[in-house]
Amino acid sequence: MTEGLQYHLENKLPITENIFRAGSSKYFELFHEVRSLYTEGKIELTNEEDKYFIGETLVGEVGMYKGKEVYLDFPMPTRETLSEMLQEAKYRGRKVKLGKPKRGGPKKFYVYTKNKKGNVVKVNFGAKSGGGKLAVKLKDPKARKAFADRHNCEDKNDKTKPGYWSCRLPRYAKALGLTQVSARFW
Repeated sequence: MTEGLQYHLENKLPITENIFRAGSSKYFELFHEVRSLYTEGKIELTNEEDKYFIGETLVGEVGMYKGKEVYLDFPMPTRETLSEMLQEAKYRGRKVKLGKPKRGGPKKFYVYTKNKKGNVVKVNFGAKSGGGKLAVKLKDPKARKAFADRHNCEDKNDKTKPGYWSCRLPRYAKALGLTQVSARFW
């Protein structure tokens, strides 16, 4: 048993919280070691997420791609995803940051994001004209839950729709000058 795995077991750290830098050889070796010991019945995983990760994915295993060894189930960025990771794009001729909500516009907030075609779009969300006295009630758990239930927040996944950003407003509370609470409404 390696020192890294021993540290995880002694400190009851889930394997999914790997202590090594993601993408490093030690990172993959730990997953490979855990998978080997788990399948041989030499260790037991108590965390359900670890059981899924070790039993259902191939992270830590090696495969061949175009004559080179590559680690499986570990996505590497492509040129397209790298540009998205940089979060900069052009909207109507000027540089904008993607996925960073700001105050202002015809509604209370706005954000720039890319649609399925790859075009940059501006999404306005929040109450009209800044909402007047209508406030974002992040501190009130009942109000947050009611909002999430009313807007069906768990099912909002389209970044080009205002509902997606409204439901994730707590995540950006600090940047927007709002009272910071948990990372989401629901």
